[in-house]
Amino acid sequence: MGNGQSTLAHLDVNQPMTSSIWAGKRVFLTGHTGFKGAWMTLLLNRLGARVAGYALEPPSEPNLFTIAGIASLTQDIRADIRDARTLQASLLEFSPDAVFHMAAQSLVRESYRTPVETFDVNVLGTVMVLEAVRQTPSVRAAVVLTSDKSYENRETLRPYREDDPMGGHDPYSASKGCAELATAAYSRSFFQPGMTNASVASVRAGNVIGGGDWAKDRLVADIARGLIAGNDITIRRPDAVRPWQHVLEPLHGYLRVAERLLEQGPLPWEAWNFGPDASSERPVEAVARLACALWDRPQALKLRPDSDAPHEATLLKLDSNKARALLNWRPRWDFNETLRHTMEWYRRYAAGDDMLAFSLAQIDAYHGERSP
Repeated sequence: MGNGQSTLAHLDVNQPMTSSIWAGKRVFLTGHTGFKGAWMTLLLNRLGARVAGYALEPPSEPNLFTIAGIASLTQDIRADIRDARTLQASLLEFSPDAVFHMAAQSLVRESYRTPVETFDVNVLGTVMVLEAVRQTPSVRAAVVLTSDKSYENRETLRPYREDDPMGGHDPYSASKGCAELATAAYSRSFFQPGMTNASVASVRAGNVIGGGDWAKDRLVADIARGLIAGNDITIRRPDAVRPWQHVLEPLHGYLRVAERLLEQGPLPWEAWNFGPDASSERPVEAVARLACALWDRPQALKLRPDSDAPHEATLLKLDSNKARALLNWRPRWDFNETLRHTMEWYRRYAAGDDMLAFSLAQIDAYHGERSP
């Protein structure tokens, strides 16, 4: 599956990572009650966009969406993306300029427990969103989020490029690879220039961390939950290496892709990778040790490898050179900054701080405007 041809000229390296194009834009966001969706809602609000969110109830308790009072920042629609009639009516009523499809079953271990639902939500749900976009004349840019796990992972040292084959060992990874194939097919069939004013792109990132993630079986979320409760922290796969990045890094990349579609479109479908620098590739044990140290509880870490755990990738990283060259996107926070900002968010939450104000302050800090 190829990644298409980019027509965007190289951007001035002094440009901000996102532009004022979002002021007043109408943005429809699926999955806004999830971790990444909640942060995207905060970010779009900070940039002056009007946001309608479409999702099920928040996937965990506690959750960032509720903690930060994000419902007050968006038109909050609670429904399933597989409900074609409600989805279509919601899009037509809101009449968005851009759509970000972020709703998904996003956990590898959960996909082993609920494989049918995982494929249903991640593949058919994506098709439902694309079909609804096709029937909504106002949309000019649609960005579909998948995952770094959509690639056929051969556990090699070479980072995966956008034109590498899709695959997946577990139901989650395979469902994301299928979602990519469906997005490319739908785009080539119905969103070619000359057919419509809308453009579609796929974006891929992985191992995103940040404050407000409470999902089970995610490393940093499990660590933060344990530290807040005063429990020991047990690690099941200490040697697994991951490329760690703060949630704000890929979100800014997704915005740059949408900006490109809005400014240059209609354009053919293509895919974009967003991953951190090689210096942010660390084993799980290193992440856990630093997180516990930042919490002033280094003794809390206990290594208990789980030989019966289901298969998960040991090594997986992305080649983001395309986004760096053509979108002027690059990570702003290194590994230590990423984990420091993440653990500080949980520390402030545990202290009872105003987490809407603090989350927005972290966005400002990311932009270099002030320190949270």
